[in-house]
Amino acid sequence: MPLLHIRDGKIVHLRGATTTALMLRFFTAPFESAWRHRDLIAAILRRELQERFKGSIAGWIWAVFAPLLSLATYTIAFSGALQVQARTGEGTKGGYALFIFAGLVAFNFFTEMAYRAPSLLHEYSHFIKQTMFPAEMLAIISTLRAAAYSAIALVCLLIAQCITSGTLSWTVLALPLWFAAFLLFLIGLTWLLSALGAFTRDASYLMMTIAPLLMFMAPVFFPIDSLPEYGRLLMYANPLTGFIDILRDLVVFGVLPRWKVCLWTIFCSMVVFWLGYWFFDKQRDAIADVL
Repeated sequence: MPLLHIRDGKIVHLRGATTTALMLRFFTAPFESAWRHRDLIAAILRRELQERFKGSIAGWIWAVFAPLLSLATYTIAFSGALQVQARTGEGTKGGYALFIFAGLVAFNFFTEMAYRAPSLLHEYSHFIKQTMFPAEMLAIISTLRAAAYSAIALVCLLIAQCITSGTLSWTVLALPLWFAAFLLFLIGLTWLLSALGAFTRDASYLMMTIAPLLMFMAPVFFPIDSLPEYGRLLMYANPLTGFIDILRDLVVFGVLPRWKVCLWTIFCSMVVFWLGYWFFDKQRDAIADVL
């Protein structure tokens, strides 16, 4: 007889369950739930991607044109600007334009979720209130939707890096690991913000206020190594810093990220992921009542 199981996407504790079993079930619950609802996730994700450019003549061309236009603008604006130095002491051939674009690929992925997450449950309130809809899957669906467009921007970055330098470093093979850690971080953040947003609209206004400021609290426009030691430590308190730094190392500079940065970034990703899931699961019943 199982010690505990998931019922309707919610962890149900059974009498006699050990602490180890409870912790194991908690850590595996979001993955088991996602796998069980994989067909639902695929169906809603497909619909959302199709509706993104519904009524547009160009359609998905806009998803490719937007990052290309941004990259072209940065290249023109910052042509002749200082060469950003890698940790090896060599300048990147892509220059400052690719340096900024890499930072914005990660930052824009974050902001898309930060802006949408607080109102996410309200968008699907009719499903949540009228059916046995697994509300926790909305965070996964919305993050995967944003990931599709971020992946396009990432491909544009790889192509631009290949054109400017003539090749890609073998370090780009680690990009799937970076992307997976970033996905978990954003899914957890979405769980947290969507649960808060179900109770108060202030969560939306808060993110609209602080999200733009985070651009200047992360090394989007400057190298982290240009800061003094205490400044770098303070900057890494923002989890986005690690994701931006690692992406630049893998693609723009072609070097392996520092292991301390990797460990800290993965730690932040895991903490936010399971903290967000725990908070959402704790507020699940109350969420259905306030929507």
